[in-house]
Amino acid sequence: MKYLQTATGEWEVVIGLEVHAQVISNAKLFSDASTKFGVAPNENVSFVDAALPGVLPTINSFCIDQTIKTGIGLNGTINLVSHFDRKNYFYADLPQGYQISQYDNPIISNGYVEIETEDGGYKKINLERIHLEQDAGKSIHDQHPTQSYIDLNRCGIGLMEIVTKPDMRNAAEVSAFLHQLRSILRYLKTCDGNMDEGSMRADVNVSVHRPETPYGTRVEIKNVNSIKFIVSAIDFEVNRQIEILDSGGVIDQETRLFDAASGKTFVMRSKEDAQDYRYFPEPDLPPLRLQQSRIDAIRATIPELPRAKVQRFQRELGLSFYDATTIVAEVEIADFYEKALVANSNDINPDAVDEDFAKLLANWLVVELFSLLNRNGNSISESKVSAENLGELVMLIKTDVISGKIAKDVLTIIWETGKNPATIVEEQGLRQITSVEAIESALREALSEHIDKVAEYKNGKDKLFGFFVGQAMKKTEGKANPQMLNDILKKLLSE
Repeated sequence: MKYLQTATGEWEVVIGLEVHAQVISNAKLFSDASTKFGVAPNENVSFVDAALPGVLPTINSFCIDQTIKTGIGLNGTINLVSHFDRKNYFYADLPQGYQISQYDNPIISNGYVEIETEDGGYKKINLERIHLEQDAGKSIHDQHPTQSYIDLNRCGIGLMEIVTKPDMRNAAEVSAFLHQLRSILRYLKTCDGNMDEGSMRADVNVSVHRPETPYGTRVEIKNVNSIKFIVSAIDFEVNRQIEILDSGGVIDQETRLFDAASGKTFVMRSKEDAQDYRYFPEPDLPPLRLQQSRIDAIRATIPELPRAKVQRFQRELGLSFYDATTIVAEVEIADFYEKALVANSNDINPDAVDEDFAKLLANWLVVELFSLLNRNGNSISESKVSAENLGELVMLIKTDVISGKIAKDVLTIIWETGKNPATIVEEQGLRQITSVEAIESALREALSEHIDKVAEYKNGKDKLFGFFVGQAMKKTEGKANPQMLNDILKKLLSE
């Protein structure tokens, strides 16, 4: 949908993002202080982070490598020369009174992320830049009735600011972009994407205008740390701006905050322009000069990224688009799936892909194991069913050792005991009955006990077929091979 249709006509919504992604690193960008999350307030603060007189920043080389890796993964241009600047503003949680950032010469230029659109196609969301900067601290306003507390643990952590071009036209595209971006960063292991911890958050720039007219005045919604809240904030802001314009008003260029409780945005301050920050080159840091050999070495470490993995799973394993995207969305789930595949590969030819097994495994992962995980409030990394055991269980189904129905019970036992599937099947005598004679005997016994219903079936009451299946399954304790039972039952009823 290109335009938004309202009672007063069509509007085009224009959205751009500034995504703040904390760099995965043991130390901060310009100091050796720890980046560990969840410690006591102000525990991870060095003299540099506290901006004590006379201290100087030193670049953490690993943060540079992580940013280069991100730029490559997001199809950007790695600039061999970039430099740091001072961005001047005054917050209580910014001890220096300025932020060391990058302005007109960022480390990464351009780039793009491809998202799936609502019509099933793909759209390229272009990036303006990725620059590296130090994060600010955190002001805490709810611990005292009249005072605010300052926690500088976050101050100085390496932050990649990923700036998009205004290419998105609705909240659904923004959601798709953020999910894809988060997934890529987690595959690259350059940002953990934990939005609830604030390690990935976004400023959202929204404007509306009539089609074929200049872009409207842009409003920024600051520091939203949930994709769900970002979608709600965009929906509210779009409606707010349209109502103002429809009533003859004008949109003020301003920064707003989103209140999750009310679902509304409210004014924080008038929007600053670049000149308000009085950018100038950081005098304590020389220009950052990179060797092409360093970039090439990092490029060689880039893993298979989400979209390429989805395409491979569809092409080589025959997975549906839904199963492939569901599994690939989180790197831990994709790793779990591939581990289960490898652990149960063809011993004679490990490279031979059994599509039937791959599809069945995907189904059991996405439906059955996910159900267990959700029920118990666990992530895939906390699963009490290992990848190897899930793969072995699915192989027992595929080779007709057990039925799918019995396999569900076995899966629960694995979760509770940690035993491997084969052991459980043997200990509890769950092996599937595949003997034609045994299944036929159970069916004949069931039919003989319900002669009247057999007559009804032969007189056209077809639904009784399921009843006979159930009776035979009771006699075999659910162990009869379902397909064999159905085939033999059809034969007996036709006699």
